[in-house]
Amino acid sequence: MIAIHNGKDGFHPEWVKYSKENNIPHKIVDCYSNNLIQQLEDCHALMWHFSQNNPKDILISKQILFSLQQSGMKVFPDFNTMWHFDDKLGQKYLLESLKLPFVQSYAFYTAETAISWAEKTTYPKVFKLRGGAGSTNVRLVENKKSAIYIINTAFGPGFSNYDRLGSFKESWRLYKLSKISIITLLKSALRMIIQPKFSEIMGMERGYVYFQDYIPGNDSDIRVVVIADKAFAIKRLVRKGDFRASGSGHILYEKALFDEVIIKLAFNASQKLKSQCIAFDFVYQDGNPLIIEISYGFAPHGYRECVGYWDSDMNWFEGKFDPYSWMLDLMLDEKYIDTK
Repeated sequence: MIAIHNGKDGFHPEWVKYSKENNIPHKIVDCYSNNLIQQLEDCHALMWHFSQNNPKDILISKQILFSLQQSGMKVFPDFNTMWHFDDKLGQKYLLESLKLPFVQSYAFYTAETAISWAEKTTYPKVFKLRGGAGSTNVRLVENKKSAIYIINTAFGPGFSNYDRLGSFKESWRLYKLSKISIITLLKSALRMIIQPKFSEIMGMERGYVYFQDYIPGNDSDIRVVVIADKAFAIKRLVRKGDFRASGSGHILYEKALFDEVIIKLAFNASQKLKSQCIAFDFVYQDGNPLIIEISYGFAPHGYRECVGYWDSDMNWFEGKFDPYSWMLDLMLDEKYIDTK
């Protein structure tokens, strides 16, 4: 029996739909419940697509999943897949230690060392908070003066996890492109006054500062998602007058857009990470792909138009596919597979 968290967003509806259509034994559970462990007594696996924007998930999701995996239960995502989720600092040390091709990144934990670096480095650089999706909490730093201002803020009052003005500007941009509804835009406007709960829980970001090299000449990035031995990709164009591609809403899907080198690199990196599911964001420098950051989760609506996928032997399978079924396949026990 597979347990699926009672979530209305993300992967949850896709998992439930596939389980019903294929008669996969499953039950819906409440991962926030005090008696969660009792709910799971007749289950061998738990699947939970937790979010960095859900205040309850922020508080307890990783701890619950780690505990269940420690007990011997199968979980999605597992430890190797998700410990670094929404943590760019963790990703820096992970990708560097595995010697994967990663955009040069810089982390400092005292203002003095950060300022000393800022006075000597070249510009522009990209400043990021450790968390945030869709290019939130990301800005281009044009010069030393701006860098030192950011550093002093990071080691002084700190930064809010939620950029109210930046988020509203992004919502307005998406609304003009007919990517979001007027209701969503109004909610964004309301958050200019009342910050979201997840930001209150996470508090101010301070005590560190994180930069990456700015890689010029990219009008897009490439996202490759690897789930077990299969991969698919999208190309995201940068926003008009901006350098950021993640969350832009401008997505291309044709197979010809994706160099096999980058797909092979994603498979190799996924194997080193020992992940069940991982999305890599790539840009090119002098013709060579570099990883910007990684994430186990992604928004399903952005991938429904994908035209096919690769297996780990680089065979191409044309047509629509269901990546959420691949996640479920990882959880199926041998008894179910033998009687399928």
